[in-house]
Parts: sequence; C-alpha cells; structure tokens
Amino acid sequence: MGAELPFWKTKTLTAMTRSEWESLCDGCGRCCLHKLRDEDTEALAWTEVACRLLDTTSCQCRDYANRRDHVPDCVKLTPKRLARIDWLPPSCAYRLVAEGKDLPDWHPLVSGDPSTVHSSGASVRGRAVSERAAGDLEDHVVDWPGEWPSEGPKG
Repeated sequence: MGAELPFWKTKTLTAMTRSEWESLCDGCGRCCLHKLRDEDTEALAWTEVACRLLDTTSCQCRDYANRRDHVPDCVKLTPKRLARIDWLPPSCAYRLVAEGKDLPDWHPLVSGDPSTVHSSGASVRGRAVSERAAGDLEDHVVDWPGEWPSEGPKG
C-alpha cells in the first residue's frame, strides 16, 4: 500500500486548517518585495526592495502577527483573495495548489528542511534591498522575483 498523500494534494485551500494554510508558505519572502503597477497599462513590475518588516536573512516577517498594524497595506492572503491576486511569484505554494500543481522539491513541506528554500535559490536572501535604504523603487526594478527560481545556492 502507498503512503498517505500530503494535505496539499487532498484538500482544497478552503478546506485546510489554519496550521496547514500557514505551512504552505515556503518562507521565500518574494511576496514581501515591493511591486509597481503602471497606471495606464496595469503592467506589474517587481522590485528587489523588501518590506521594512522582512528580515532579509531569515526571509521571515519580524512581526507577522501584528504586521498590518505596521504596514496597513500588507495583504492577508486568503483563498478568496488569492483568486484576485496576480503578483504572487510562480513558485508560490498558494498559487501552485490553487492551480492544481505540486510543490517543488525545495519546499520545506517536501524536503523536510526549511533551509532548502534558501539553498535552492528560491528565497530573497542575499538579493533583497532594505526598504529604508533603497530610495526610489523605480531604481530597483528586477525580473527575478516574478520568475521561477533557478537551481543552485544563493547564499
């Protein structure tokens, strides 16, 4: 007999417990990078500039529970909101599960090791710029946050 399938293969996003939902986040920090949207074309541009609450080494929020008190426009991701969001990176587990795809091998739920998101090059570690030191966001537009992570360690 085969092993039991993991929850992300058997449950919809709306059927997941809060703990399961939260564990889907791989801790890459890409969603915590500032994005720019062209007013005329609605085109999205990624930046390498991290939210002021993102620890760019651990790629974790410094005050996740109270983040919206500090950053009022921080988006609380829910299954309903997910359907309307076009800025999640292609490797985001929430996006992958919603699209009926599997998680990558480096995802902590698959690898069993939270460091694989960093060693795979999927996280913002070593590539994000602090919001407080960045200056104009337009000077920090990059493509990599919106692309599938390349293989190989990135610090």
